[in-house]
Amino acid sequence: MAATDYGSHRLVVGAHYGMRDWLAQRVTAVVMALYTVFMLVVVLWPGQLDYARWQALFANQATKLFTLVALLALLYHVWVGVRDIWMDYVKPVGLRLSLQVLTIVWLLACVGGAVQVLWRV
Repeated sequence: MAATDYGSHRLVVGAHYGMRDWLAQRVTAVVMALYTVFMLVVVLWPGQLDYARWQALFANQATKLFTLVALLALLYHVWVGVRDIWMDYVKPVGLRLSLQVLTIVWLLACVGGAVQVLWRV
């Protein structure tokens, strides 16, 4: 009997997908951390923290773009986490698919609302 004739032979496919999600969560976390540091500097900077200062800050296109990138990073981070929760803990396929679709719709609505708020200023 050869050494390869016993035990279970399992073909592992798609193992790299977990690594992609893990890396995506780390990259999005770095983007969110950078945005948090940026906002802390803005808030802690000496001077009056009033509407005029916020309006001037968000009148800058670079601030709007950085805010949008941070929000998109947050939403992708949320999607990966919530999708994993649905896949791990919701076993009925129909319910899991429905929850995933509702999550996507909710996240897209959040992006739409954020874009409206950012470019209305």
